[in-house]
Amino acid sequence: MKKNAQTVLIHAPRKAPQYISTVQPPLFRASTIIFENSDALFNRHWTDNYDYSYGTHGTPTTFTLGDNIAQIEGGQNCLLAPSGLSAINLVNSCFLAQGDEVWVADNIYGPNMEHLRNLQTRYGICVKVYNPIDADTFQPTDQAKLIWLEAAGSVTLEFPDLINLVKKAKAHNILTALDNTWGAGLAFNAFDFGHEHLSVDISVHALTKYPSGGGDILMGSVVTRDQKLHHQLFRMHAIQGISVSGDDVAQVQRSLASMQLRYQHQSASCLTLLHWLKQQPEFVQVLHPADTEAAGHQYWTEICTDGHSAGLVSVIFKAEYTLQDIRQFCDALELFKLGFSWGGPVSLVMLYNLKDMRVLEHSHLKEGLLVRFCVGLEHPQDLIQDIKQALQQLKQPKSQP
Repeated sequence: MKKNAQTVLIHAPRKAPQYISTVQPPLFRASTIIFENSDALFNRHWTDNYDYSYGTHGTPTTFTLGDNIAQIEGGQNCLLAPSGLSAINLVNSCFLAQGDEVWVADNIYGPNMEHLRNLQTRYGICVKVYNPIDADTFQPTDQAKLIWLEAAGSVTLEFPDLINLVKKAKAHNILTALDNTWGAGLAFNAFDFGHEHLSVDISVHALTKYPSGGGDILMGSVVTRDQKLHHQLFRMHAIQGISVSGDDVAQVQRSLASMQLRYQHQSASCLTLLHWLKQQPEFVQVLHPADTEAAGHQYWTEICTDGHSAGLVSVIFKAEYTLQDIRQFCDALELFKLGFSWGGPVSLVMLYNLKDMRVLEHSHLKEGLLVRFCVGLEHPQDLIQDIKQALQQLKQPKSQP
């Protein structure tokens, strides 16, 4: 049957072979996925390992990246989300219901706490806060369903007592979810750590950071080993219509080959900065889990047995320095750019007032405003010189009466 030219154009056969071996896997862009016949449509199930039914549920591109992220983190299953926070929200939405109790570290990623407080107000979950370096402050009731862990913690970078927190959670049949963005699956294996080979249940990772590496892609992941948990998450993932761009996935996939090299470079540069920062009189405290004086340092040595750490270090300025002083310091920096996130090529800086961020009292933290440095791929000596010149532009602390 002769067809109209427009129809011929739409249904033109693909004469060229559609698969070749390349360094990078092929990129599939798809909303609709075409079934070969009705048998292919009906003889499938969403729990199949690779169920190709619709673009939101998975394509070869998204499944390939998911497999690779799961491998990096030591898991078996992976779901992708459009941001790290979206991945966190997926876990909260999947496992928390009215009346449930969820425990969060006081140094948890701020937007996670905001999301949980929102769920508390709207749906009646109960949010409890614990001190991550004191497992005794984690006192779950029978209503407890989930504990959030973060290693190392947000901004102040305390490494938690992961072993005792996970053991206590498992003794009470509480799900353990780790924000693994700092470790990135490289500093330690969240599914096999400590002498007792402990494991968290769920690892959430902001792929925006180290896996992407370019400061230009937003993405998150949820990794598990238990298939039942994975299916629960996958079902919620589908119900909520969570999906990611195939183009963004391909960019992250392309960056994975250099991820460990970038992580190691930024980690080493950060340690160089750490040693220099500790000698500067303007700072009353320098925060990094590899520092022997850091709160949680002993827990870091237990878990990160190879001595790995991310490229983040925070400083607390002496209390004499005002917010205006700290703003002046940040504005004077040239290589460090003022912005959120980390793991990209450009070093970043951000300022915080801990009094607005913490619920519990923390005797290990000094008084003063905090600045976090996120080390990029620049030479560490250049970064030191940048901080040095910015400090020189600060006015001297006010003399005490």
